[in-house]
Amino acid sequence: MPLCSVLLLNVSPMQAGLGALIAGLPHIVLSLPAGVFLDRNRKLPILLASKAMQGLSLASIPLAWWLGILTIPWMYAVGFVGSLCVVMGGGAEQVFLTNLIGRDRLSDAQSKFAVTDSAARLVAPGIAGMLIQWLTAPFAVLVNASGFAASILMLRKLKANDPKPPRSDKHPLRDIQDGFRFIWSQPLLRTLALTSACWHMLFYGYAAIQLIFATRVLGMSAGMLGVAQTIGGIGVLLSSMLLKPLIQRRGPTGAMVIGIALTAFAFCAMPMIPAGLLGHPLASASACAALSLFMDCGVMLFLMPYSALRQKVTPDEYLGRMISTMRFLTVAIAPLGSMVTGYIGEHFGVRTGLACVGACSIVLTLWLACSSALRKT
Repeated sequence: MPLCSVLLLNVSPMQAGLGALIAGLPHIVLSLPAGVFLDRNRKLPILLASKAMQGLSLASIPLAWWLGILTIPWMYAVGFVGSLCVVMGGGAEQVFLTNLIGRDRLSDAQSKFAVTDSAARLVAPGIAGMLIQWLTAPFAVLVNASGFAASILMLRKLKANDPKPPRSDKHPLRDIQDGFRFIWSQPLLRTLALTSACWHMLFYGYAAIQLIFATRVLGMSAGMLGVAQTIGGIGVLLSSMLLKPLIQRRGPTGAMVIGIALTAFAFCAMPMIPAGLLGHPLASASACAALSLFMDCGVMLFLMPYSALRQKVTPDEYLGRMISTMRFLTVAIAPLGSMVTGYIGEHFGVRTGLACVGACSIVLTLWLACSSALRKT
């Protein structure tokens, strides 16, 4: 979708930041009610409905393009729907997984999921880049939408533990209040929320203008971007192999610190890549691809222990509210990073915007490494 906006609609850095802000609105408005809804209903039907909505909204992009009515507001609307599906379906998926395998096996299961994720990341971006290069970006989005249909067919066949929670007579606002109170009462969850909020703001800011930097400053084509993302998939595979030994030697919080440090390295190094590294644009693209490997490996090393830690300390009756409240406290404010970085990129250049993200990421890494709440886990 971001590449569609860049290639087809020629978005500016400020428009890219605004798109990220609009996509973040469901996290702000609906995260808290979604947590109550998840704790009161079965998770698999919610997951299936979310995937169906996401697939249909993506399919509207090529349809609008072929009809000649695709606009930036249309892309904003699709981003909003996709984010809404993440709020509902993403929370349902995490609770469903916990019920399926149990808390004690979460870290091990997530490292195995990272292997399948890396396989997809190794293959899909290269295919997407070729499809965009040969058949245009809207066709690639249509193929992506069909993937959601395949996902629904497979999930419908799954036999798993998904009981309907007991009926609650509490007012939804009281349930929301209880979710906040539970997180605030846990020093570990408070620290994780603050860390994740800061990191997501930086990541959203980076993502808002990194594609513009890659295509307009470094001169990378859609095919080159696909190769870069494929190399990023190697980073996901590396994280799946590193996670278990890292947790055994340094604990989950140690793995998180290493993950954030790797993303900080990528944030800092990206704006330093010259447009014609070693006198050839392909060398610049190769450097960008190498940083994608560090970025993707770091993201997974941070997020997998983060998810396992917060679910391990949360009782079943609070899982939905905990996940949604944490999302509200973290992802909901992340689009502010997109807007700030987009503004800086618009007025001072995209290199400057990326450099600001890198500087802030160093501060976050040092703060996390010194956090007393994480050292006690």
